[in-house]
Amino acid sequence: MKILGVDYGDRRTGLAACDVTETLSYPLTVLTHKSMRAAVEAVAGAARDEGAQLIVLGLPLNMDGTAGARADKTGAFGRVLERVTGIAVVYQDERLTSLLADERLAAAGVKKSKRKEKRDMAAAQCILEAYLNQKSRDKKTPQ
Repeated sequence: MKILGVDYGDRRTGLAACDVTETLSYPLTVLTHKSMRAAVEAVAGAARDEGAQLIVLGLPLNMDGTAGARADKTGAFGRVLERVTGIAVVYQDERLTSLLADERLAAAGVKKSKRKEKRDMAAAQCILEAYLNQKSRDKKTPQ
């Protein structure tokens, strides 16, 4: 199925997607917006354009695994996004994905001055990959 990965932020939201076999993920874009409503509309449009059947939203937990104010805001965003799109939203722990995204961009030779503009979509790809990897592990584990 087509899945959209989302790294939601107050001003920028990164998007990534995967192929229908859920094997390959790839960064899509970074959306800029001024409000949650604008972000919901932009992400809903991208989900429609991509033909997404599921949305994986990064959940910014504290390092100790607890949910703070940012996670609460992301949860509210996810609930509105699900209502607007009619597409199920699942949450994926996004701790350290921005760091991983920066490391990947550096390893790919992206100049430091260009990393900030690409970080959010690279983080969205990391979030989506973590979800796909967990889903794959769950399939392999005998019940």
